[in-house]
Amino acid sequence: MKNKKLNEQTPSNKMNPKVDWYFNEAKKWQEELRKLRTIILECDLVEELKWGVPCYTFDKNNIVLIHVFKEYCAILFFKGTLIDDVKGILVQQTKNTQATRQIRFTSVSEILELEAIIKAYIFEAIEVEKAGLKVTFKKTTELEFPEEFQKYLDEMPELKTAFDALTPGRQKGYILYFSAAKQSKTRALRVEKSVENILAGKGLDD
Repeated sequence: MKNKKLNEQTPSNKMNPKVDWYFNEAKKWQEELRKLRTIILECDLVEELKWGVPCYTFDKNNIVLIHVFKEYCAILFFKGTLIDDVKGILVQQTKNTQATRQIRFTSVSEILELEAIIKAYIFEAIEVEKAGLKVTFKKTTELEFPEEFQKYLDEMPELKTAFDALTPGRQKGYILYFSAAKQSKTRALRVEKSVENILAGKGLDD
């Protein structure tokens, strides 16, 4: 991994005011999130707000974002699967997650211990972007359908027909969305709410 010389700006000078509210209003992991923000901004990335969370870009390409969960907070690498995970700390969020990988934290001390590694991974992610490397995605047919969705397809032939008629990208979006839910009842609810859009030939975000 190649270390890069940091620019002379302090992280505070690179903080985007439009993103401040996220760190100020965080009810949990606030101290951890602020430390992650400082570390990331020391890596010469541009801070933006995307999908309601802090996202960090290089030449307008997404590199990492910060997000929180009940059990942990994390930074997510958009092309994490292309990073050489020499420390074995990158986590695949769900079994169908292909490109992205997380580093998870539950304390500030944990972040401080990994600070040098976090920066090294970020710099490698930047190099991946500079080199124009792309993730090779599995085809939709190679992804595992959640059984909650498969049940609907089996019981509603018209839904299967409509789903098969969607573009591969829209199909993949639904499968990943359903699979991301940890609990079966949540997956079933997501499927139920999506049936109408699928029948109408719409994608997840249409």
